This record gives sequence, C-alpha cells and structure tokens, in this order.
Amino acid sequence: MRLKISLLKEPKHQELVSCVGWTTAEELYSCSDDHQIVKWNLLTSETTQIVKLPDDIYPIDFHWFPKSLGVKKQTQAESFVLTSSDGKFHLISKLGRVEKSIEAHCGAVLAGRWNYEGTALVTVGEDGQIKIWSKTGMLRSTLAQQGTPVYSVAWGPDSEKVLYTAGKQLIIKPLQPNAKVLQWKAHDGIILKVDWNSVNDLILSAGEDCKYKVWDSYSRPLYNSQPHEHPITSVAWAPDGELFAVGSFHTLRLCDKTGWSYALEKPNTGSIFNIAWSIDGTQIAGACGNGHVVFAHVVEQHWEWKNFQVTLTKRRAMQVRNVLNDAVDLLEFRDRVIKASLNYAHLVVSTSLQCYVFSTKNWNTPIIFDLKEGTVSLILQAERHFLLVDGSSIYLYSYEGRFISSPKFPGMRTDILNAQTVSLSNDTIAIRDKADEKIIFLFEASTGKPLGDGKFLSHKNEILEIALDQKGLTNDRKIAFIDKNRDLCITSVKRFGKEEQIIKLGTMVHTLAWNDTCNILCGLQDTRFIVWYYPNTVYVDRDILPKTLYEGDASEFSKNPHIVSFVGNQVTIRRADGSLVHINISPYPAILHEYVSSSKWEDAVRLCRFVKEQTMWACLAAMAVANRDMTTAEIAYAAIGEIDKVQYINSIKSLPSKESKMAHILLFSGNIQEAEIVLLQAGLVYQAIQININLYNWERALELAVKYKTHVDTVLAYRQKFLETFGKQETNKRYLHYAEGLQIDWEKIKAKIEMEITKEREQSSSSQSSKSMGLKP
Repeated sequence: MRLKISLLKEPKHQELVSCVGWTTAEELYSCSDDHQIVKWNLLTSETTQIVKLPDDIYPIDFHWFPKSLGVKKQTQAESFVLTSSDGKFHLISKLGRVEKSIEAHCGAVLAGRWNYEGTALVTVGEDGQIKIWSKTGMLRSTLAQQGTPVYSVAWGPDSEKVLYTAGKQLIIKPLQPNAKVLQWKAHDGIILKVDWNSVNDLILSAGEDCKYKVWDSYSRPLYNSQPHEHPITSVAWAPDGELFAVGSFHTLRLCDKTGWSYALEKPNTGSIFNIAWSIDGTQIAGACGNGHVVFAHVVEQHWEWKNFQVTLTKRRAMQVRNVLNDAVDLLEFRDRVIKASLNYAHLVVSTSLQCYVFSTKNWNTPIIFDLKEGTVSLILQAERHFLLVDGSSIYLYSYEGRFISSPKFPGMRTDILNAQTVSLSNDTIAIRDKADEKIIFLFEASTGKPLGDGKFLSHKNEILEIALDQKGLTNDRKIAFIDKNRDLCITSVKRFGKEEQIIKLGTMVHTLAWNDTCNILCGLQDTRFIVWYYPNTVYVDRDILPKTLYEGDASEFSKNPHIVSFVGNQVTIRRADGSLVHINISPYPAILHEYVSSSKWEDAVRLCRFVKEQTMWACLAAMAVANRDMTTAEIAYAAIGEIDKVQYINSIKSLPSKESKMAHILLFSGNIQEAEIVLLQAGLVYQAIQININLYNWERALELAVKYKTHVDTVLAYRQKFLETFGKQETNKRYLHYAEGLQIDWEKIKAKIEMEITKEREQSSSSQSSKSMGLKP
C-alpha cells in the first residue's frame, strides 16, 4: 500500500493553510492565514473562493457538522465550525455565510470539534479552558481549566468523554461530574495533535518530541514511533480505523492501526498542520505551511486468497494475478474503488455507487448492482453470501447479486462496526452491541430476524472480538469470542428457552480465527500459538480437550500479532512490524472432519491408525460421542488409554433399551438433566432415579420417587447404605420423614429392581419386533 501524491505547481493560498475538511468524497474546503476559505472540486480540478474572512480573523481549526443526524439523513455536510485567533468560534454555512460568531476563549481558540451526533461542540484555547457548547452556540459547561494552552481535543466514541492535551500529558475527562479522570504522561515534548477513533477505540498522539504514538482508551501504549527529524504536526485516523496518516515538515506517512508504516512520502509542503481523510477513506488532504493543499490517494492495496493476488493499481483499476500460471487479468471500474474483499472464490468490490461481484473462475463478467446508500465501510464474506455495511444499514447479498436481508436492532450504529464486532456464517449473522458491549445480537441470515426465541447472547464481561464457525449444521453453529479479560469463550448460537452454557476455552488469547473449510479454531495465547482441532470437545468430554490441541511457540511473532486468515491448512499472521508470517498446520484433522461429517467412520479410524497421533484419536473420540457412534468412540478411547471410559462405553452397549443407551451417552457428556428427561419420557422412572442415586443426587432421587410414587424404599435403602459406609447419621428432614415406620427389605428391593430391568427388556424387544414387522410401536 502506498500514497499517490498530487500537488499543484502554484499554491492557491498566499499564506500557510491551517485547516482542511471534506464535504463529500470529491469536495474539500481549505482555510488559510490569507483569510480565504477555498472550495476544491476534485472531479473538475476547479477551485473557488467561498468567502474572504475579515482581516482580524486568522482561522486555526475547522470541523464539518456531522452528516447523519437522527432520522433526517443529509447526503453532505451543510455547515461547519471555524475557530480563530481572536478568541471566537464561527458557525458558517456551506455557502460561506457566517451564521454566528461567539466569544469563547481569552486568546486563540486552538481547536473545535462536533461530537458524533452533532448535539454538542467542544472548544479548547490558549487560556487552558475546555468548553462544551450546544449546537446553536450556547455555553453548556466549562469542562476543565488548566494553566497551559490546550492544543488539540477529540471526542470519545460514545460522545461521553473528551480527550485533550495538557503540555506533555494527555487527559480523558468524562462529561459526567465526579467521574474518574484518566491522565498520563504521553510524550517528552508538548503534544500538538490528538485523534480518537470511534471504530477501534484507539488514540493517536503527536508531539514536539518528533514522535507519534498509539494508545488504547485505558492509556496503555500500543505503539511508539522512532523520533523523526521534525516535530509531528498532525495525525488523523481513517474513518474505518484501519489506517492513520501522520504529517510533519515535508513528510506524509501512511500507517497501519498497529503503528507500523506502509508508506513514507516527502512532498514539498512545509509543515503539514492538519490532515483530513475523505468520507470513504480512500484519500487524504493535508494543510501545508507553504500555502499548498496536498492530496494523496491510497493505492496498491493487496488482497490474497489461495493462488490469487489482487492489487488496486489505480483509483479505478485492479490487477488480478494467478500465481499458479502467472495469468494476469485487469479489472476496470466506472467509479473509484472504496472497499474490496477476496474470499470463498469471490472478489467483492464496492465503488462509490455500485458493487461488483467477480467469481475467481471468470473475471470477465462480474455481477453488478447499485448500492442503496452511501459509502461501504465493511465487506464480510461467507461461503454462500456476503455482507455490506454502510453508514445507515447492514445488507446481506447472495453472490448472484440478490438482496437477502437487512438485520436491525434498537440503537444500531453501523458507522462503528468492524470485522472484530460483526461475524457472518452461511446461516447466522452476529453483531456485538456498542451500547452494551456484553451483548451479542444473533440474526438469521435468510430473513434478518433475531435467531431462535429472539433472545440475545449475554456475557458477564465486555466482548472485544467475535467469530462464528463456518461449517456444519445450523443447529450446531458455535460462536467464539474474546472478552475484556482476554478469555476465549465458546457457546452455541441456537437459543430456544434453555440458556446455553458459555464455556471458557483459553486465557490470555489476543486474536482468533475459524478455518474456512471445517470447524477448527486457532488463536494466539500469550506466547503460544494454539489450534483447537475440535472445539466442540468441551460439550462432549472436557477431560480430553487438552489432547485435541496443537501448541506451538509464538514468541517469534513479537508483541501484538494478529491472525489475518486461516484458509485450508495455512494460518497467516501479521506481526507488529507489519510483516506477514505463514504457518502450516497438519492437514489430517481437516480430513478427519470431512470423514465424520459424511459419517465415514471406518475411513476415520483408518486415517487415525495411519497418522498415529494422539490428537487425532482424541478428536475422533469426541466426534464419535457427539454423533452417538459408540463403537468408534470405544476404539478411539482405547487408543488414547482412557480405559475407564472404554469400560463405561461397554456397559452402555449392554443396556437393554435404546432410551437407556441414549441417556447414558448424555450422562457420559455431563448432560445429567437431559439424560433424566430422556428416561422419564420413555417411562423408565426407576432408571432415572438410579442415575441420581449413582451421582449422589439424593434430593432429586427422593423427589422423583415421591412424585411417581415408586421406589421410595429403594432410595431410602441406598441412602442408608451410603451413610453406614461413612458412619454418619441421617440429618435430612425429608429422608427422616419418609423413613418413619418403613422397614428396609433388600430382598424385596432387589426383586423390584430385577422386575424393572426385565420390564425394560421386554418393552424394548416388543418395540423391536413390531418395527421388524412393519408396525408402529
């Protein structure tokens, strides 16, 4: 990725340009010390003077009023706030009419910023005051006051907090009075510029110590640049939070959100005092000290999938290269390319007006359809369809270009969704809520309606990243997520009535990814790279989960690595310095998944015998139990030396009825309640009581015996025997109540048990014979 710079031969302003801002993706306004506000049209390359300000007004900063406000959607910004050196800020319309000028600070007003909703304005000045104003310019409050000038200010993503500079310190102050203020030393020189992104919640700062830094919202440093030759005068996040730009003297740099640099340009600009990203995140404008306005386009982005590599060569052209045969295709578009995604044998490209869907089998005939709303900020792909996110909605389309659904939930803000907070599979869409980060909304892909009984998934901690598995049946769909404590959890998305259990798979997990062809999960856990070959094991037999993992050393990936993709048996990881590392994992677990999904159990056993690895046998054991194939499970458990489980499986096989076998398989996986329900529905009350006795669930065993008026003496007898073994006296009031005047006769009890077993055997054989005769049981 690099920047394509364009700079006019002669500057349009006579003095230094102090601030720039985009109205649309093709129109920019610039303000200068020559008191002019100039409009730039990038399509026609024309510039027009909008207004000449009075000679005593020297503009310092300006910010366009946010576009989407409430229900009324505006296609472009209509007014802006301009701060100036005379202590005032001015509300100015798009046509250049000064609507209002308000006395705000003693000395220059150094920065002014609208919040995301456009309901409040924050200004900071040389007098060290931070003031909050209403939309119309009425003073609401003086948020803070200090002895040093405040050079820069930014709103938090939820518009509830304000970040501002105080010399070498950064301060985050919530709007609520008495709330905790966060303050930390960020630079060794005065901090000149800050920016806070609403999508990734990260903070940028730049200072006179010639460094730029990236922080999280808890003041933890994520990146610290090398010192440059000159002070860093401007920094700005791209709208989607994936990139940022840095400006200094004769310097413009494009960086990834983790800090490493994609491109460094040295245009003849003087110091770049202000950087503005266009709304679609494809171009940058810089306000230059020598009167120029520098424009830079982001080009040469790369997308890779299997043997295809796609490169954005120009604003409206892409090159596709097949590395197997070196075939090259050129793709040309009518409009500027904004976003693209390459996965599942399809390339999806969104331009400013249309969406193109290419198949990797045929690059010549894309499917093209018009986009409903403005700029696409995110494209996610699954095997059957893809998701587009723009400023107002989420849309799901098939690869044939057919609109499928548009999920919605109350308070949805699509402008702050990214690949970590939205996940897509063939049948499910998952979205993490921004208002309450502990909640995940689940939608049916085909209808856009809430999944199951309409309940959302709720966790005890804030969730950072979510990912749906891509394969298997809808009923078995799982979602993995990382929470604020860096715990990796997994749960089922099928939610009817019963609250699904959220199970922790690992701790200190920084990043995760599901495989695209089978349900294998990989993650980076502290200094280890871990692959969960069959994460479903936690629901089947948690004891053997450690045996189904692959662990490798991840110290070579340095700090904060990120998993980019997990395609086939190759995992691609981006290190903190921007380099890509490819890891190949064993291909055998994926083959095993394939065999099991098509019920080829003999082939699966043969594969495990050929590979001779404990992880394979452990995965097969869990898969077999999950699919109720106890013969294969017995072979697999024997291979990993779990003799007690082999014996238990043998005892299950000898049970007389199908229901009993089913219940004991459920019991094997730890689903006690479900096992009991199966037995009671089949009328096997004694067996349901017996499993509770075996598990020492004495209360439940007695409850069932009393409820069904049978085997009360059996429960009391076993309870008495249990207490005698430990030399204890009965203290449970219910047991004492039912034991009054009851004589325990073991002979009688054994005869009753024998009778129950015979009855079950007869019941089972009669149902078998009626089935064989073609009758309904």
